[in-house]
Amino acid sequence: MPNTFHLSLDVPDLDEAIRFYRELFGTDPAKLQPGYAKFELTDPDVALALQEAARPTLSHLGIRVETAEEVEASSARLRDEGLITFDERDTTCCYARQDKVWVSDPAGNKWEIYTVLEDVETDPVAEGAAPACCTPESACCT
Repeated sequence: MPNTFHLSLDVPDLDEAIRFYRELFGTDPAKLQPGYAKFELTDPDVALALQEAARPTLSHLGIRVETAEEVEASSARLRDEGLITFDERDTTCCYARQDKVWVSDPAGNKWEIYTVLEDVETDPVAEGAAPACCTPESACCT
């Protein structure tokens, strides 16, 4: 499986956004949970996540890789390039258990390189917990 581009959007009306993207892409969401939907496209290879939030904004961008080893290698490469990174291992986000590394571009856009270890039925962030990456010193949060 090739790497997959990941785009995460915060949307004020999830049902309206699902209707729009369903029509745009001609397919139903691959994952649908309270306050969350994800479309998995193969042409182009994109994972689009939608989270219900008060204001519309770009949440983050990412590259989904196949293995935890690829996440580790990406983390090391980014650090070696002098970028500030934030590693998360065995974390639950977007109804999936994941390993990931975060980095921010010069404009402050958050990027993650991640792998999905397994899907899960609950998401602590969706249930009101702060994301683990949101600490003052982290590269992933504004």
